Amino acid sequence: MKKIGLITSGGDAPGMNACIRAVVRTACAEHIEVLGFYRGYEGLVDDDHVKLTKSKVANIIHRGGTILKTARSERFMSDKGQQMAVTTIIKNQLDGLIVIGGDGSFRGALALSSHYPLPIVGCPGTIDNDLIGTDFTIGYDTAINNVVDAIDKIRDTAESHERIFVIEVMGRDAGLIALRSAIACGAEAILIPERKDDFEFLLEKKKSWRQTKKSRIIIVAEGDEHGGAMGIGNLLKKEWPDFDIRITILGHIQRGGNPTCMERVNASLMGYYAVKALQNGHANEMIGIINKQVCYTPFKEAVKHIENLNSDMLRILDVLSS
Repeated sequence: MKKIGLITSGGDAPGMNACIRAVVRTACAEHIEVLGFYRGYEGLVDDDHVKLTKSKVANIIHRGGTILKTARSERFMSDKGQQMAVTTIIKNQLDGLIVIGGDGSFRGALALSSHYPLPIVGCPGTIDNDLIGTDFTIGYDTAINNVVDAIDKIRDTAESHERIFVIEVMGRDAGLIALRSAIACGAEAILIPERKDDFEFLLEKKKSWRQTKKSRIIIVAEGDEHGGAMGIGNLLKKEWPDFDIRITILGHIQRGGNPTCMERVNASLMGYYAVKALQNGHANEMIGIINKQVCYTPFKEAVKHIENLNSDMLRILDVLSS
């Protein structure tokens, strides 16, 4: 193993830079050259890269985003684009590739490996935490802390004006951000893609709410079937005309900011073990951390959507919010 490629792909996630740093410094310690390709698979298609050295990754562990930029490459999804990426790999004599990204990024890795037998290892980088094979993905811990910080501020206004706030968080396919942040914020309810009867459950739950408390926080994952916070908020305005209901969409603020301590440590571990995995012959596998132990999950299994939300956490939320 003399030279490897590195990309960050899909949505940006806090901690990606910490992972980049760990990959580069581990590789340098093993006398392996690292080429970082800009904008994910776009960089592989265009052969747009930079040689990464220790000095180039200095002072980035605390920064959000990714110094390699990221994109969702339409061109790479075509057979022609994948062949162009293979040409780049051969031209630069890469012995392996590390992909920091989520579900779509690992699907791209599988597509690439079907065209050329290059060992590819993935580090799970997505704020949604919806990959099987790791307790926490890179970006998730920071994202939920960003959500908690924002909702704590919104609650001040909710209580002062006795309003109900319907707050949308990210989660197109998964409600993990909504669930964990709801418990941390003391939210009264959540609506998530995994529960198809959640609006009816919310209407029923209102009957047990204390009538003396006029302020409430309802967290909605953007992928909820009722159309996110706007859809839920408008429905509630019709159902509860006596309440002052406001809608807030947190949006991309959830992705930004300095990664948390836990984020930096986990991302560093994953970057380190990604290099070691390539050295040890691993291919088409994702690095994960489960119960504080490093593990390896084939891309075909990791890219599946998480099966179910933790039913205990859902019950805990329902009990604590009553």
